[in-house]
Amino acid sequence: MISSLSDRHLRARASSETDRQSNTYEGVQLYEILKNVDFQCKTNNEAHHTNEISVDRLIVRRGQGFTMTLDLQKPFDSSKDQLIFTAATGTALIYLTKTLQQYFCASSVQQKEGLSLEVKPPVDAPIGKYTLSLKIGEKESSLGSLVVLFNPWCKDDSVFMPDDKKRQEYVMNEQGVIYKGSKFFVLGASWDFGQFEDKVLDICLKMLDLNSEYKKDPAADVAARCDPIYVSRVISAMINSDDDDGVLEGRWEGDFSDGILPTCWNSSVDILLLWQEQDYKSVKYGQCWVFAGIMCSVMRCLGIPCRVVTNFCSAYDANLSLTIDVFRDEEGVRTPETEDSIWNFHVWVEGWMKRPDLTEDGTYDGWQVLDATPQDKSEGVYRCGPAPVKAILNGDTHLKYDVPFIFSEVNADCVEWLVSLPHMSIKVGKKISTKCVGSNKRAHCLCLSLSLSLSLSLSHTHTHTHKCQVKGPFQSKTCFSHVFVPCLILTLLSKVLFKNRTTLTFKDCCLTVSGSGLFKRNVVKKLAELEPDHQARFTVDFAPHKVGKKTLLVDFDSSLFRDIKGSCIIDVQPKASESN
Repeated sequence: MISSLSDRHLRARASSETDRQSNTYEGVQLYEILKNVDFQCKTNNEAHHTNEISVDRLIVRRGQGFTMTLDLQKPFDSSKDQLIFTAATGTALIYLTKTLQQYFCASSVQQKEGLSLEVKPPVDAPIGKYTLSLKIGEKESSLGSLVVLFNPWCKDDSVFMPDDKKRQEYVMNEQGVIYKGSKFFVLGASWDFGQFEDKVLDICLKMLDLNSEYKKDPAADVAARCDPIYVSRVISAMINSDDDDGVLEGRWEGDFSDGILPTCWNSSVDILLLWQEQDYKSVKYGQCWVFAGIMCSVMRCLGIPCRVVTNFCSAYDANLSLTIDVFRDEEGVRTPETEDSIWNFHVWVEGWMKRPDLTEDGTYDGWQVLDATPQDKSEGVYRCGPAPVKAILNGDTHLKYDVPFIFSEVNADCVEWLVSLPHMSIKVGKKISTKCVGSNKRAHCLCLSLSLSLSLSLSHTHTHTHKCQVKGPFQSKTCFSHVFVPCLILTLLSKVLFKNRTTLTFKDCCLTVSGSGLFKRNVVKKLAELEPDHQARFTVDFAPHKVGKKTLLVDFDSSLFRDIKGSCIIDVQPKASESN
């Protein structure tokens, strides 16, 4: 008989030498009754929307069944034979039964070519790598491994997203647009998420094993990976380097010569691969949009719908007062009472998930703000969120996680405190932007406005006369001018043409070409200098390894101009023999 795991334990356990020894049952070697195991990777992965990651290894989504075939040495006799299957994950000795609604369940059908099994991971199974084992009597042997991911296609999964167009955009799309600039000039730049590229999944799973919670208590951490709330908080902490040698080190000013300028990055894949090659030591350097781009890649890779969002005129409320306070003395000079400030823009991500930890009726389900940029600590770690967008819109600042901090970013009162004068208020949280579903156009994230009235009571014990001399009005002006930079021209013939139309000589020129599905690694071309009215033509040879519409990204940097970017769409078609 086939023993369903409804009466067995799903275990997380450490591997041992005894697991690798040849097992016997009543003197019979296991390989003498089991010829082969076929995980049907291609068929299963296509059904689970993971074939873009691989068709050679089994990668499935929880709450959805997959099939496998056992090729036995002799016909299976359910009246005499008892086969017990177990699924194990993690490296610690612990039973995970308390965290699961049900166990991995299996059903069998006897076929001519062998025994066909359908195995279904529970809808609340912890994500990660699993080992499937076959047990006969007291002996057990591994059949192989698989990876279980979140399932936004399954209505019972806590990351379920009902709209298929949104699933294609927020889970399956490997290319995107990240918005930068200012509220006066919004600039969109293509970004290569590349969540299905080679090695990215393994890097994401390794990231979970390197987080500080896993180091404290591996068993509890693995068990908690059933919850996208927990997993997203782990990812938010691991993208930055401030606590635990995360993926990327941030730097906003100073010398960048010992690393890579944040403006040079086009792709999450390049950063994740470099992190792996450096033995998981932090990559240098990044800023908010780079942190957000990497986090979006990791979330989508693990199956959590995710999008990148830019907030223009973004406030930083250091003391969580829900106001951005600037103190000035009698002469209008700013004093260092607070570290509050307003950034011209800030970039974070939003992940899609249920929030049963807040209410049972699903009031706060849906988009959740998460921020990997290390600004402030949350429960002792540099991370932020998930904070429900609905809570931010409604001003429900008592809810977790980090709602007051994010609320201030988009809706705080900005107050200039000057002696004996009323405060001056300006707006924050402008043009909150993300990419449209199914196109590269910009979409506005709808926000509501909430007025906040504060009163300050001051007492005094005596009065006296004091002459106040006004030196002059405090004014600020903004200067707008056009800065002309060279034009970047892309062709579809694997050629990149760069023409210097200025009167200046460019030195230390560097061209970086990348694109998921087109390049395994980014291609870097260097040129010592480019004189005025001269042009440089680069030929880049590449062999696309995935079909479909892919984005080719180009970044040009020099001693005079940086962050000059271009992109084009390349439609990779399968060979005629492959499409039939």
